[in-house]
Amino acid sequence: MLQRIGELSVLPIFFKLDRRKVILAGGTKAAAWKAELLVASGADVHIYAQKLTPNFAQLITDQTYKGRFFFHAEPWSEAHFENASLAICDGEDIDAVSFYNAAKKHSVPVNVIDNPKLCDFQFGSIVNRSPVVVSISTDGAAPILGQAIRRRIEALLPKSLSRWAGMARSIRSAVNQSLKAGAARRAFWQDFSHRAFTSVPDHFSTVQLLNSLQKITSQENVYQLGTITQLEIDPKDVELLTLKAIRTLQTADVILYDRAISSEILELARREADHIPVGQSMNIEGCRSDQADTVMKSLARTGKNVVRLTAACLPQTVPRIDLLAQGN
Repeated sequence: MLQRIGELSVLPIFFKLDRRKVILAGGTKAAAWKAELLVASGADVHIYAQKLTPNFAQLITDQTYKGRFFFHAEPWSEAHFENASLAICDGEDIDAVSFYNAAKKHSVPVNVIDNPKLCDFQFGSIVNRSPVVVSISTDGAAPILGQAIRRRIEALLPKSLSRWAGMARSIRSAVNQSLKAGAARRAFWQDFSHRAFTSVPDHFSTVQLLNSLQKITSQENVYQLGTITQLEIDPKDVELLTLKAIRTLQTADVILYDRAISSEILELARREADHIPVGQSMNIEGCRSDQADTVMKSLARTGKNVVRLTAACLPQTVPRIDLLAQGN
């Protein structure tokens, strides 16, 4: 049986809000943070509150966001939900249940701050390297843990990643026109990604990338044959994988794996990769172990990067007995 995606408590999606109307009821400090996040995402934020905290009042007059905040010094009403894309609410003087029900009546996704039961969506901890955006959710179970994860990711992702991503957007059309989908195009983007994590872009970077594109284009026929990589790994402990093994999984088009390999390991591969289980006796979804070599060679001849994952035969771990801890 093919491995499937593990259960998700929420669906991670990224929602475009450019020039779309968002309703925000309440003038609190927490509402101000949500308002700034929304307007930074391009939304037109309509604020309904009779009073704003000082930081909120200062925010809506900031020239950076001129023309994106619409302050209405009045309570919200059901008519305000017309043509809204999202609705957010915070405030002690606001009937959150009525706000939630009004939003649902108009089919508007709603978030009542600090009230998970009245939320269709949540705001995760964010790492901003726009257009690269990373969001972390713990589904409300442990927000502090989410913030700790964000700090670790912040340390891993260079600030220059934003500029590299912008550069990728500017050359993407040229790359797609020059290279067919497949191994050659993937080789270019792998080279691009390596540069993004090892250098800071400057005015020579675009020239270097276009030179790399030209070189790969002239040698595209070299990439018509795929590769076969064999990896013998611990079948259960994902933390024992080397960085090289993870990179190999993430460039694979097809993965042939022993059935002992855990789903946690297989989930590290590219989502587009085909998974083929290997065993002594398999149905139509897999192949027998004596067929694996033939299948891999056949796939490689079509330009596929094939990875064969074999479960290593490891000795059982002997539990350590700490005599000192036992007082002996």
